[in-house]
Amino acid sequence: MPNPYFKFKQFTVFHDRCAMKVGTDGSLLGAWAEVEHARQVLDIGTGTGLIALMAAQRSRAQVTAVDIDADAAEQARENAARSPWKERIAVERMDARQLPASWEKRFDAVVSNPPYFVEDVKSPSSARSLARHSGSLEFGTLLREAGRVLAGDGVFSVVLPASAGPDFTALALRERLYLSRQTWVLPKPGTSPKRVLLAFTHTQPAATLTDELVIETAPRVYSPEFVRLLSPFYLAL
Repeated sequence: MPNPYFKFKQFTVFHDRCAMKVGTDGSLLGAWAEVEHARQVLDIGTGTGLIALMAAQRSRAQVTAVDIDADAAEQARENAARSPWKERIAVERMDARQLPASWEKRFDAVVSNPPYFVEDVKSPSSARSLARHSGSLEFGTLLREAGRVLAGDGVFSVVLPASAGPDFTALALRERLYLSRQTWVLPKPGTSPKRVLLAFTHTQPAATLTDELVIETAPRVYSPEFVRLLSPFYLAL
């Protein structure tokens, strides 16, 4: 039977009631997203609450986490309540397609690890398939809502399959969100990227900062850059 929880250095995440289990995607985004100087952070589609917890560890911000699924929202709330930052994390069951009007331009940092159907991102030429995730929330809608609640100088960060990155970036331009930073995630040296970490701002940057992150240099041997990024969180690093 799979372990119902994942233990990090400063907190534990139970995920037995969540469709989205703790995984590398969420951990990467939680460690990579620009949240250090934020006052208000929003985690869209929080699932277990992992990224919200990582944001709370890395900042002094008030963190709001939302999820449409009742079980996920409740488990995220319980995970937050057991953490050292329970006073700074609020979890709400909410449809991210219609975030409250009162949240307009409120958040310095917005983060999301959107669930997706693998078949929806296999065809880079299909705008329809690349625009959808989780069957109910389209990428365009996610970008619209994230952009609406993002403060003028805020950053919206997301992790996606590498094949979806270019089209997601094109969709972001429609919402006047500009790619400021991207990291291509490679399983091993010399392989094709499997994921991409993207950061968007309301202001168009002079240039987009682009780099790569290799996860393993050999089987079960993490790369130095992966260790630097995740060592504040993973017990094994």
